[in-house]
Amino acid sequence: MIGDIHQRVTCSSVASLAFFSHFAYVASFELRDVSHALSDPNWVNAMHEELENFERNHVWDLVEPPPNCHPIGTKWVFKNKQGEDGMVVRNKARLVSQGFCQKEGINYDESFAPVARLETIRILLAFAASKGFKLQQMDVKSAFANGFIEEEVYVRQPPGFESARFLDREYKLRKPLYGLKQAPRACFAEQMGREFEMSLMGELQFFLGLQIKQSPEGTFVHQAKYTRDILKKFNMGYSKPMTTPMSTNTALDADEDGEAVDQKEF
Repeated sequence: MIGDIHQRVTCSSVASLAFFSHFAYVASFELRDVSHALSDPNWVNAMHEELENFERNHVWDLVEPPPNCHPIGTKWVFKNKQGEDGMVVRNKARLVSQGFCQKEGINYDESFAPVARLETIRILLAFAASKGFKLQQMDVKSAFANGFIEEEVYVRQPPGFESARFLDREYKLRKPLYGLKQAPRACFAEQMGREFEMSLMGELQFFLGLQIKQSPEGTFVHQAKYTRDILKKFNMGYSKPMTTPMSTNTALDADEDGEAVDQKEF
């Protein structure tokens, strides 16, 4: 029991407890070691969810590897999904391949990631704000698992989820995993031809490192969370803040011989 058992219970307090009880079933720390994740039921559930998506999408088959097969390793990546208030709302486990082991011409030929340019996103946000539109966000579940790969690729069994009966077997991929060099290309080509299982994420709030706040007065775009994450990464969260990154008394001169920068990037 959490709290004072003698305290008078009100409707608002019950609602507050109900809200926070949801987070009691979500791990608040991101892990790097799969052995620690396997001891936490919250992360185990997240890993099971990922593997169930693989089974549902027919991503791979457990087979006997051919002679001279060099399977690509796999690893788990753990990430907390946060709401606008910074609270952890979901634990996400992603099984990725160690694509850096791939050799061009053997288990991949082409690679590219069809990601929207930030200029395009800014234009979309500005247009929506000018028209008073509210942008909604959707997510493709296991996006890369919806494409197909042409090459013959084998990967090792997921750490912590190896088959006790078939330890000598490897997974032959039908569809790409995150981390494969050709995964974004395969996913994009397939997306153009059919529909996917989508999940509605509600009003657009986070996208490509941007935090977006939409209101009738306009759209405010900032990177406060990204800034805090950088400070945390370099242990500077408690450093003394400054209003400007350099002295305001420094005299600046135009660099006549310098190369012009792409202003769209800033």
